[in-house]
Amino acid sequence: MLKLGMVALFCLAVFSNETQAGEKSLYDFLWLDPDKKVYVLQNKIHKKEHSFYADLGYITNFTSKFQDTTGFAGRVGFYLHEDWGIELFYNLYSNANNDEYKNIRQLNVEPFIRRIQSSYGALAIWSPFYGKINTFNQIFYFDWSFGAGLGKVNAESNLETVALGANIPPVFLKEDYTAGIIKTKLKFHIQENIHLGLEYMNTYYMAPGPRNPNSDKLRTNTDIIMSVGFSY
Repeated sequence: MLKLGMVALFCLAVFSNETQAGEKSLYDFLWLDPDKKVYVLQNKIHKKEHSFYADLGYITNFTSKFQDTTGFAGRVGFYLHEDWGIELFYNLYSNANNDEYKNIRQLNVEPFIRRIQSSYGALAIWSPFYGKINTFNQIFYFDWSFGAGLGKVNAESNLETVALGANIPPVFLKEDYTAGIIKTKLKFHIQENIHLGLEYMNTYYMAPGPRNPNSDKLRTNTDIIMSVGFSY
């Protein structure tokens, strides 16, 4: 009798048109009767609206063929709405000649190198997706966001001397460019105010190269950033 009562209660909860969802999650399915509606109940634990956050991260860069480039990233942001926020960022890079550079130098060739030293800017953040994962009997909540904005890239290159030949010591001159930035990020909440982040960021800017030093071409700087952050 008890089982029958539980089944009846479950059916009432699923099929009743008066069922309410905590996040107002109401979905219409075209393959159902037009009068039928399905409510999805999912309590959102980590609210973002009117919250600040700050992240510190480690950068792995995938741009230069002849440099091993890593760095540190800082972000601060504020969510104006549950789905929309603004973010300020700063990336600081460290560059070192890699094995490919050393190998090509053995052939008495000096390659063209542009080394990104830092970048900074502001982004609009859109965070429409959230969910949870059950791992080892522990639930982790996450947010998936996208960002777009503008910034500055500070770099240096050996553009002026690379065409003079390998016997000429390379001279790296400072450069700076206005850039467009897009990114996507997964943020895993490990405690109420602490989260881990995995971010993919592309930075686009116009800069000359050795083939045509007087003409700019679209360049891309790609970073993957692992971070830890705090929100309040």
